[in-house]
Amino acid sequence: MSWLSRLAERQMQKARLKGDLQGLEGEGKPLPDRPGDAFISAGDAMGFRIMAEAGVLPEEIVLKKEAARLRETLAQEADPGRRMAIQAELAQVEMRQAMAEEARRRFLRD
Repeated sequence: MSWLSRLAERQMQKARLKGDLQGLEGEGKPLPDRPGDAFISAGDAMGFRIMAEAGVLPEEIVLKKEAARLRETLAQEADPGRRMAIQAELAQVEMRQAMAEEARRRFLRD
């Protein structure tokens, strides 16, 4: 266990013993199912969760939702011309999403 993990455990234990962790919202309930969190780091997942609870979404999440919506639309579209337009828009959204993800990674790394 790293020193940071030991420190975090110690702080949580201290808060538990003082009673600071009792009566919190959601106490005794299972954690919400967030399967998408399995594909990102624990730190990123926590940051995204905090922002979501505050009503703020990072650009990459907004773009991810938009890409999912476009994929759904594409799957239902039969017209070849319209499919090409949707595919072009999807490519643009996916490129912007990748750029936003890379910008976040660089910001966290530096």
